[in-house]
Amino acid sequence: MSESVKDKKTYQFWYNNFVAMQEVTFTVRKANVYEEVAKTSSYAGAKWVGDDSAYERIFTTDADRMMLERFWTEACNAVADLFKPFIIEMSDITESHCADISKDFKVKLELSGSYDTSLNNTVESSLFSFFTNMLLAKWYEFTAKGETEKPAKAAAAMLEDVRGKIYFRKKPRRIAPTE
Repeated sequence: MSESVKDKKTYQFWYNNFVAMQEVTFTVRKANVYEEVAKTSSYAGAKWVGDDSAYERIFTTDADRMMLERFWTEACNAVADLFKPFIIEMSDITESHCADISKDFKVKLELSGSYDTSLNNTVESSLFSFFTNMLLAKWYEFTAKGETEKPAKAAAAMLEDVRGKIYFRKKPRRIAPTE
């Protein structure tokens, strides 16, 4: 193998794995999270035994969206903290005084060139699960104290899952010599 081919391969390896960066965007739809929180809290309220008012107390309704908005902002802040070394741009996450469900969480990251983009859908799925479980855990602190631990642990596990995926690197690929 000639010296120039060897140098080119070395350069391509270093560039692809340590220098080249790629932009990746993740989006979590607030309306979808709120809908999932409503479904899950409805189920939890319906299965509660020994309390006739549990369903009305635990099930989230449109009237509860202002409280959920605060929890949404806390979840956005947690994800922003995880992503802060990589953030290029991010949607506004300041707490609003109205529950605008059209304001999604969107973040553009600059990740290593060896980040595995085939994980993008699973990262978004884990983010969705994190947001849902975080909101449920916070909501249950007020409405169903006995139900808080499970979604809180699930939210922490989902955030750790996201961390593992964004730091995961593809194995370096050997580039066949062209000469």
